[in-house]
Amino acid sequence: MHFQRAGLLVALCCILAAPLAAQKSNAQGSNAQGSNAQGSNAQDRMPPIPADKLTEAQKKAAEAFAEGRGYEVRGPFVPLIRSPEVMLRAKAMGDYLRFKSTLGPRLNEMVILITAREWTQQYEWNSHHPAAMKAGLRREIADAIAEGSRPSGMAEDEEIAYDLATEILRLKRVSDTTYRRAVAKFGEQGVIDLLGVVGYYNFLAIVMNATRTALPANVPEPLKRYPE
Repeated sequence: MHFQRAGLLVALCCILAAPLAAQKSNAQGSNAQGSNAQGSNAQDRMPPIPADKLTEAQKKAAEAFAEGRGYEVRGPFVPLIRSPEVMLRAKAMGDYLRFKSTLGPRLNEMVILITAREWTQQYEWNSHHPAAMKAGLRREIADAIAEGSRPSGMAEDEEIAYDLATEILRLKRVSDTTYRRAVAKFGEQGVIDLLGVVGYYNFLAIVMNATRTALPANVPEPLKRYPE
């Protein structure tokens, strides 16, 4: 009798455990797929829309973009064109923050690289690393940012820009010391321009990470991924 009861209990435990094991296996498979999907071979969720598939609003937005920038819709603007008004307003903000900011190209591009690194945004880094080098940012500084470490030997303005951008990105706040130094160096408009660059390229990074915007063909990922 005791043996029969024990046998029934073992069988019952096996029956109850089977669905749990299956759920765990499915969850692990899903996690693995999700992890793999973030790699360089992940499929672009919002690839370029064929010209004959564009709506009238999208066609007008694409024409306005090309007229203003001098090149066709690309990069983050490929997914953004799904909402033409958002794309054009994003372009307008970018026209100021990238090309007319009071910070100047060297600091501007440095802050963009800091933002791209925080999001591991491969397209953003690939696009702006050459611009940063051309603007005079030292390669060792860009390399340190790519590694996720604080660069050594920064100029005073670079150090202040690095601290302001890094604190707001990582801590979601800025210390009194960093804020005072930034205002003293860049003025209030410069501080707002710097924070605007961080916010704008955060926005673009969010869009591209969510939609898995692809790098140009045959371009390897320039950034190592942070442990997940």
